[in-house]
Amino acid sequence: MRLRKTSVAVAVVVAALSVTACEGDGSSDDAGAAASASTSAEPSAGSGSPGGDGATDSTEGSGDGDGQASASATASVSPSGSPAAPPGDGCRTADLSFSSSGGMAEGEFLINLRNEGSGSCSMHGFPGLDLKGKDGTVSAARNSGRSAPTVTLAPGEATNFSLYFPPNSSGGSGVTFTSALVTPPNETHSHKMPLSVNVAAGAGSASRITVTPVGSGK
Repeated sequence: MRLRKTSVAVAVVVAALSVTACEGDGSSDDAGAAASASTSAEPSAGSGSPGGDGATDSTEGSGDGDGQASASATASVSPSGSPAAPPGDGCRTADLSFSSSGGMAEGEFLINLRNEGSGSCSMHGFPGLDLKGKDGTVSAARNSGRSAPTVTLAPGEATNFSLYFPPNSSGGSGVTFTSALVTPPNETHSHKMPLSVNVAAGAGSASRITVTPVGSGK
C-alpha cells in the first residue's frame, strides 16, 4: 500500500508540472506575438525629395576664401536612393556662409557652405556657379559623373561641392577670374565671393569648368 501511495503522489506532481510548462509556453508565445506586432507598427523613414538647379538672380555679399569650413562639423548625408534623415527646410542663401579651400589636386577648389541659421536645413542637387573677371563671365557646367545626395545641415554644420577647371599651364597669362557667384540648389538668390581662377586662353577651357552636386564629395 505504501508503494501505491508513493506512485500516485509522483503522478500528481508530474501532472502539475506539465500544466505549469504548458502555461509558460503560452505566455512566451503571447509575448513574442506582442513584440512582433509592436515592431511592425513602427513607421519607416522616407527619402528626401529631389532638388533642382541654382538660379541666376543675385544678391551680392562679402565672402572669405580661407577655407574655414573645412574644420566644421560634418553634415548628415543620405546617398541618392537611400533613406534620408528627416530634412529641415531648404537651405536659404541668407542663412549660409561661403568660403573656399584647395581641393585634392591642381585645378580643383572646394566651395564650402555652412549653416548659420537657427534650425536645420537641407540641400539636394547641383549649385549654380558663375566665374567673373575683367574679361567676362563663365558659367560652370554640371559634372554628370556624380550622383546628388540629400544633405541635412544642423546649425553650425557645413558641406561643400567641388569646382573643377583646367589650370593654366600654357606659360602665358591666360584668363583670370577674380570672383564667383554661387547659388545653392533650389535657391533664387546668389552670393558673391572672392575666388582667383586662372585658365588658359582658349575656346575649350570654358567648357571644362564644372561643378559637382552639393555633398557628393564627402
